[in-house]
Amino acid sequence: MIPCIAIFDIGKTHKKILLFDQRYQIIKEEEVSIEATVDDDGDKGEDLEALTNWIRATWRSLEADQRYDVLAVNFTAYGASLVHLNDAGEAVTPLYNYLKPFPENLEKQFYNTYGDRLTLSAQTASPPLGMLNAGLQLYWLKYQKPALFRQIRHSLHLPQYVAYLFTGELTTEYTSLGCHTALWDFQKKDYHAWVYAEGFDKLLPPLRHYYRPLETTFRSGKILAGLGLHDSSAALIPYLKQYRKPFLLFSMGTWGITLNPFARQPLSTTDLQHDCLQYLTFRGNPVKASRKFIGDVHEKQVKRFAEYYGKPLDYYKSVQYDESLTNAGLLQGLGSAQKQGQALGSDTVVSAVSLEVDLALHDTYEAAYHQLIEQLIQQLLDSLNLAAEGDTGYFKLLLVEGGFSRNQVFMSLLRRVFPDLKIKARKEAQGTALGAALALNVWPY
Repeated sequence: MIPCIAIFDIGKTHKKILLFDQRYQIIKEEEVSIEATVDDDGDKGEDLEALTNWIRATWRSLEADQRYDVLAVNFTAYGASLVHLNDAGEAVTPLYNYLKPFPENLEKQFYNTYGDRLTLSAQTASPPLGMLNAGLQLYWLKYQKPALFRQIRHSLHLPQYVAYLFTGELTTEYTSLGCHTALWDFQKKDYHAWVYAEGFDKLLPPLRHYYRPLETTFRSGKILAGLGLHDSSAALIPYLKQYRKPFLLFSMGTWGITLNPFARQPLSTTDLQHDCLQYLTFRGNPVKASRKFIGDVHEKQVKRFAEYYGKPLDYYKSVQYDESLTNAGLLQGLGSAQKQGQALGSDTVVSAVSLEVDLALHDTYEAAYHQLIEQLIQQLLDSLNLAAEGDTGYFKLLLVEGGFSRNQVFMSLLRRVFPDLKIKARKEAQGTALGAALALNVWPY
């Protein structure tokens, strides 16, 4: 039998079970989609019963498979989702979708009671996002569904609910708390005063550190079990394990997110207004994160380019970097401004992306595409500067993961902007699941 670590990776759309061997290579991966159900308000959401049944059935199947010897198991899941249990340990509410609308009158009541929304947001590193602030889901239940609320004895973040299914232990951990929940006071390193005022601290299980793992049973023996992790925070762990010196991470997908796991300054209201947040690592340290809606804009532009120049939709993938097609002055200016710690575009909303590529000025697709990437980088630098707290000189390494890490034009222009930074493209397979495996410290990495 192959010794391995099992990871349950619970995404909004896809649920996965992955096995990692002693070299942290994936040796088995299965994926399912679970059809959504409707909650007691008629809104679509996760089918908690079906999810629970799939997890239990998958574990039984793994126990029966004599090819694998599972030595440890961990869990990652999406954030902003709570499972509420009664005295018998059974779920008493649906798993409410964080996209449900939050009642305006209740939002007004909350901020009238607990103060200025931007101040509260800065203290909890949580922009006012309604149900996306998991703590406000408890507030909503208390005042909108009091009969249901009175049945609740324990409220678990979704990753910790999955861990509970295996261990029977009720826990809270940092990555789920730090996921824009509005529960955690980042300065005091404790629940925010409003959580105590509402009595929610009594529903949330004790905070447990990752150096105190849990146990579960595999076949007839005891094995190590993790506490569960918020998925986005888990994806950062492989980098924290590998690099000791301060680094920045560009995670480039639909959103272009800059992560700084070496934040030294508290979140400001200005940061929040520019879509810059803080998360917590699995060790409880702050991660400053700033984002731009970059991937969606790129996708729309390359469709436009393809139509205009009569090229295939994915033609951009074949475009080679050509320095003669770049605006050297613009890029040099951007790099120098960043090195001096000057905020760029401080009067704009960071997540908003505004592009002006006049195709009539460019004879070729290649020339237009270089201009597009220049403009995207220009706006990403606003975001990077916020995450870096205005001091890119503090960092020696910039890691780039996601689709743009394979984009030659993007990577080449980025290296021109930051000649003093070592820039590396990272292509970790299943980084979220890998992070969850590494958090257990079963084998060296």
